[in-house]
Amino acid sequence: MSAYRFSLWLPLLALLLAAIHLTIEYFSGGVQSHHLLNDATLPAISNWFELITLPLLGLALAKYVVLQPAHIARLATVPVSLLPGLIGAACYGGVFAASFALGQMTITTLLFFGLLPCAVLFPLYRLHYISGFVVAMTFTFGGILPLMIAAVLALLSWLSRFVIATVLAGWRKYRTGSAKPV
Repeated sequence: MSAYRFSLWLPLLALLLAAIHLTIEYFSGGVQSHHLLNDATLPAISNWFELITLPLLGLALAKYVVLQPAHIARLATVPVSLLPGLIGAACYGGVFAASFALGQMTITTLLFFGLLPCAVLFPLYRLHYISGFVVAMTFTFGGILPLMIAAVLALLSWLSRFVIATVLAGWRKYRTGSAKPV
């Protein structure tokens, strides 16, 4: 399958995934809504929105995959270099969602706050990290809340990595003597 065909199938696959999930929810008691921060006093967001968010995320990921350099080794049409981030984020999101669904709030809290060091250590702003995380959490939290969490983490990750890179570049310049101390 060519990269172009892959870019056509990924959003359709995401739409199919959302449709199957919503159909199951609809026939087993109704489509769920989730309150922000799991607080009933805050607004609820319906899972119907995943019919929009998941295909758009699939389209963005397909475009991202197609734009990867051709010299990167590919497994089928997905660059191999994207798989660890995609699978790792999906596993983290899946464990996070499962611990919440099973009522293990201690584990859920640890995983939630564990996202902060992950944002510094890994480039969570890259689309394959966001996609894996959101898709894995969709079945428990819908299509919007995981995307909101991922967006905040992506911003935090980008900012922290940008600041660290800037400080390290300044330090290297200072150590080599090309920058004069103030």
